[in-house]
Amino acid sequence: MPTEIKNLKKTAKRIIKAVKNKERIIIYSDADLDGAASALILKEAIQNLGGSIETLYFPDREKEGYGINKIALGFLKSKAPALLMLLDCGITNFEEVKIAKELGFEVIIIDHHEVLDKVPEASIVVDPKQKGDNYPFKYFSTTGLAYKLAQELLEGKLSQKVKESFLELVALATLADMMPEIDDNKTLIQEGLKALEETFRPGLKIFWETGSIKKGSSPREAVQTLISIFNAGQTKNHLNDTYLLLSSNSLEQAENLVKDLLEKSCQRQIRAREIKEEIEERVFRKLEQEPIIFEGDESWMVAMGGNVASKICQIYKKPVFLYSQKEKYSQGAVRTPYGVDSVLAMKSCSEHLENYGGHPQASGFRVKNENLEKFKTCLIKYFKKL
Repeated sequence: MPTEIKNLKKTAKRIIKAVKNKERIIIYSDADLDGAASALILKEAIQNLGGSIETLYFPDREKEGYGINKIALGFLKSKAPALLMLLDCGITNFEEVKIAKELGFEVIIIDHHEVLDKVPEASIVVDPKQKGDNYPFKYFSTTGLAYKLAQELLEGKLSQKVKESFLELVALATLADMMPEIDDNKTLIQEGLKALEETFRPGLKIFWETGSIKKGSSPREAVQTLISIFNAGQTKNHLNDTYLLLSSNSLEQAENLVKDLLEKSCQRQIRAREIKEEIEERVFRKLEQEPIIFEGDESWMVAMGGNVASKICQIYKKPVFLYSQKEKYSQGAVRTPYGVDSVLAMKSCSEHLENYGGHPQASGFRVKNENLEKFKTCLIKYFKKL
């Protein structure tokens, strides 16, 4: 049985070829901590090879939704031909990947989300959950996959110091994405937490320097604080707060970024409490009648959906579908109790959706507003059968 993740070596060879031939390389990554950390690892690995990144792009979830999208492709099309690397997204973007190819991009997907019935028509797909991948462990974060790729890219050139700087990012992202702490992940997290205690990255070290993390805190306590703050990162001009902080070159630069992120984190927590209370008032009379919690609002931010949905799900032990309603479309976050597969649920109602995907207990969707009620009705019917 192969002991390698499918297409990982193939991806490494293609990147090395691109670096040697001085091809344009674009990194397109999701804007959460896993996406930011995986983008940073891949960028630094390519730089260690002597290459460079033409463009780094993080989508604004409020305007563009999740994953590669037509707005982003419109912005990037002038960069074609290029090697377009999709990180922590892409595995369900069938139409968008096809458009990217037509524009002249060679697309590589590195993702860890659930694969639907097929994979997009990318040149290379790395996702342990795809058919034909016989690697026994399936639950990496995308940052974990990026680290494995970096090992392939750098081989004997991966110094201990660089390895540790990557592992601390893997530990952070794996815990932030709530991946199972077993097998490969257990080792990566243990090594990463150990490295974090002696981090040289200004964007991490600054938290101890400023007292945001108290001296004497355990690695686990430190990580939870970091995750809470990084989760407040926002995207502006296609760059993400979390990425900018993690990639800071000096403590002075990092300090200014941390102040802004701490303020956003505080505001986010206050708003999350307000939304949670609003949802609880709405659903109080429906709890006995409906098997799911399905709520949305024009004023709710897309980026906060997952956080609030998790809290509601923990309280009421029901599948939770929260959405931010825009002019024509709504972008939603889903959280379900353990053992309830949200991706399968949405697959049964996919005729009403523009896009969907993620993990069994944590996923997302995009739907036309005119189909919201149809989607809700279909979900209720599905869960009543369960």
